[in-house]
Amino acid sequence: MRVIIAGGGTGGHIYPGITVAKTILERIPDAEVVFVGTERGLEVDVVPKEGFELLLIDVTGFRRKLSLDTLMTCYRAVKGVFQAKAIMKRFRPEVVIGTGGYVSGPVVLAAWLSGIPTLIHEQNALPGYTTRILSHVADMVALTYPESVKYFPKRVKTRLTGNPVRRQILETTRAEGLAAFRLNPKLLTLLVFGGSQGSRAINKAMVQVLPELLESKNVQVIYQTGKHDYHWVTEALEANCMAALRAPRLVVKDYIYRMDHAMACADLVVSRAGAISIAEITGRGLPSILIPFPSSAEGHQEKNAEALELAGAAFVIHEKDLGPESLLRAINRIIDDENLREQMGKRSCKLGRPGAADDLVDIVISLARGHA
Repeated sequence: MRVIIAGGGTGGHIYPGITVAKTILERIPDAEVVFVGTERGLEVDVVPKEGFELLLIDVTGFRRKLSLDTLMTCYRAVKGVFQAKAIMKRFRPEVVIGTGGYVSGPVVLAAWLSGIPTLIHEQNALPGYTTRILSHVADMVALTYPESVKYFPKRVKTRLTGNPVRRQILETTRAEGLAAFRLNPKLLTLLVFGGSQGSRAINKAMVQVLPELLESKNVQVIYQTGKHDYHWVTEALEANCMAALRAPRLVVKDYIYRMDHAMACADLVVSRAGAISIAEITGRGLPSILIPFPSSAEGHQEKNAEALELAGAAFVIHEKDLGPESLLRAINRIIDDENLREQMGKRSCKLGRPGAADDLVDIVISLARGHA
């Protein structure tokens, strides 16, 4: 079986595709999977490192205002369709998967024009602009949240699969995670991160919260600051949390490369509300405090966070309301109430879909058989 996966720009569009690609190869070892992206996106670094071939087309994202730049973007989009059709002719895929981002538009459209079955996967509660347009030509739209259905016409075929999560995230044990960070198995563990780049807003609040939290509560903390803020955050914490840093009850990293270890030993998570982060949090069945990025495309992080809050799996603090007092209050409420923590964890687990990757591959195989 030959499959093309198109999606790029951010990790939220790339990593679900990589998880699906690896699951395809686990189930069909002689399958061929290639990715299509652009030279401007994160896929240029990530996809080859994961062992997959990346083919490039020349497209850019649309701006909603009419301008000369918009006309150039339209030209590149049309050019991208022809480039993608050439890839279809050369590679002859049986299925094309779009995982989001502007690169998936020309590729899925080219597949439709070539008579090749297509599957779109939407990671967020609020479907992206590209997904909503492509749903009119796709054979199937796979959704992460049930509330996303209302954004599509009734004639569009949708299926609830969830967001595919790396197998390591689901299978790493708590003991392995605690050993990796050299933490105490008897203490509750708080995991804090603001996405792969970090969050200035979360960092400003956390440097004020941590001294009081570590002094008043018997907890330990894993804290990813992001590379840009690491130095000033560590300087601030060294002045106020030296005992916790030495114990160690506080582990501070600029970037956590093995997030499976961090998730495995976490009892509570404070984070942004990106699609991958939420899929991993719910995959592990963890309670969370979510601080959605207010400038995310079409406010999709706020929709993601609201879906978890509505289910009783998370507390949401909007960035305009974020401060040391509001954050510490939310953390203490969950830490101090074991029953609340347990109930939030159970509700988070119900939202998690550890079989999402296999469900998506089932759809891919079904589409490929229909094509054959």
